Amino acid sequence: MDALVRRLAVDDLPRAMVVEVARAAVAEVRDVASEATDAEAVAGQAIRALRKSRLIDVVNASGVLLHTNMGRAPLHPDAAAAAARVGTGYSNLELDLATGRRGGRGSYVERLLRAATGAQAALVVNNNAGALLLALAALASGRSVPVSRGELIEIGGSYRLPELMTASGCRLVEVGTTNRTRINDYRQVVGDDTAALLKVHPSNYRLSGFTEEAPLHELVALGEQAQVPVIFDAGSGLLDADVPWLSGPPPSWLAGEPGIRQAVEAGVDLTMFSGDKLLGGPQAGLLVGRADLIGRLRRHPMARALRVDAATLKALEITLEMYGDGRAAELPFWRMAGAGYEDLEARATRLVARAEIEAQVVRGASVVGAGSVPGAEVPSPLIVVAGSADPIFLALLSADPPVLARRFEGRLVVDLRAVPDSRDEYLASALAEACRS
Repeated sequence: MDALVRRLAVDDLPRAMVVEVARAAVAEVRDVASEATDAEAVAGQAIRALRKSRLIDVVNASGVLLHTNMGRAPLHPDAAAAAARVGTGYSNLELDLATGRRGGRGSYVERLLRAATGAQAALVVNNNAGALLLALAALASGRSVPVSRGELIEIGGSYRLPELMTASGCRLVEVGTTNRTRINDYRQVVGDDTAALLKVHPSNYRLSGFTEEAPLHELVALGEQAQVPVIFDAGSGLLDADVPWLSGPPPSWLAGEPGIRQAVEAGVDLTMFSGDKLLGGPQAGLLVGRADLIGRLRRHPMARALRVDAATLKALEITLEMYGDGRAAELPFWRMAGAGYEDLEARATRLVARAEIEAQVVRGASVVGAGSVPGAEVPSPLIVVAGSADPIFLALLSADPPVLARRFEGRLVVDLRAVPDSRDEYLASALAEACRS
């Protein structure tokens, strides 16, 4: 065993893991039913697979800006650097520097959220699913919550809204139909047992055709009449539907995406959204709304289990400060989404020439991804590489760092919208190598 570990000569993985791999390889070779005969070859293959399972830098040439499998929104460098500073030392995470006593976690970020949305109060938890789980557990456990059948969503990772509602302890009451739900459908089920009205933005799909939904202002009016809070799961986290941080009118691909500030202005009692999608920050669940409701959530035992750490809060703080300063257009997501078509086309043309590969630059589109603005496309030039897509696709994944492109109708497609221009030279060499292999 020691000899095998020495022959593997692995110096970038913990020795304990290398020994574990070596033992598994020897056991596989000794297994009479196994076809493996060379323990060193088996162990070497396992080591290569182990290296690829570590979190590493990947070039996103897929055209999906918020790619869930790749970590969604990249952080602004200032946010990442600030998170690293507090993560590698001590901070005033729960320390009141005026008194030296224990302070409130995330109080400054919550003030930023209040200022950005106009809400009375705010709270930060680990992700948006956690935000909804906490809200329902704190406000509706043991009671009923009406939801439109058209909003009983399932998103990535087999997350299903009905199952989360069951886990919270509340009772789901389905109203309306898959494609049409009116305010009267909610009105018919509201009673003494109703704890809240829940509206969920279907952020990863769209219903079209013969459809209808109860708008927020009608739900707010019904909630006031019935004296029950309205909870809105807005999903992807567009802070303001007017996108004042961008020049000109809101981009057409954002049409229909709800703004958090607009939900608060409409009188929604509690709104929740993600920090790592359209907001462009770290993974987090952000809640804004009435002070009394946020207070109940903050005091619930589940709130402690769902809280975030100092590094996440700092990255979120910097992100929200950029919105407050009118600099949100500098965030990586908004910079990528707002890149000009002609600039991307010129980059793509230069990249093909530099790589000296057989390819065409054609008109196409990128998508936002991560369950945000489904069906919407951002016009983008695409590099379509000649030849069979599969071997080139896999060769790019084996590059260092790996490159994720996409395959369409048997051809490899490279989209530069989510690729920083500083990566163009590397991407050109990786493409050239992949096309030769």
